[in-house]
Amino acid sequence: MDTHPDLVTELFGVVGRLRRQLRRSAGGRGFDRTGLTQSQAELLRLVGRNPDISVREAAAELSLAPNTASTLVSRLAADGLLIRGVDDTDRRVGRLRLAPSAQRIADESRRARRAALADALAELAPSQIDELAKGLHVIAELTRILQERQP
Repeated sequence: MDTHPDLVTELFGVVGRLRRQLRRSAGGRGFDRTGLTQSQAELLRLVGRNPDISVREAAAELSLAPNTASTLVSRLAADGLLIRGVDDTDRRVGRLRLAPSAQRIADESRRARRAALADALAELAPSQIDELAKGLHVIAELTRILQERQP
């Protein structure tokens, strides 16, 4: 089953380092500086990218058990960072949005990370940009496969 152990190890390492470095390059902006857990920060980032996402959709996207996602939502709502509403057509469905204070943090962090990444991409050769674009398609396919295998 473990046919490419070196690739698995390298992929974990590279993706992890990229994510950490992007956060560091953002100059301390973002949810990481707020004292939130990584799970809380990830949920807020997801909601920031997907306003009005349902609690169930958020749980699936983050690979969380529904009750775990619900606990995170309750905590973040109590802390004033997340606004929980109801779906217009099905009142049983909870919809999530960032509170204004959290939205400001998300927007600032996103701008800083995008600027840092754009600056770094500008230093790559055109052929490297092409290779990166092709690799992104493969990573997206890996992500899809992993999501389909979830119980």
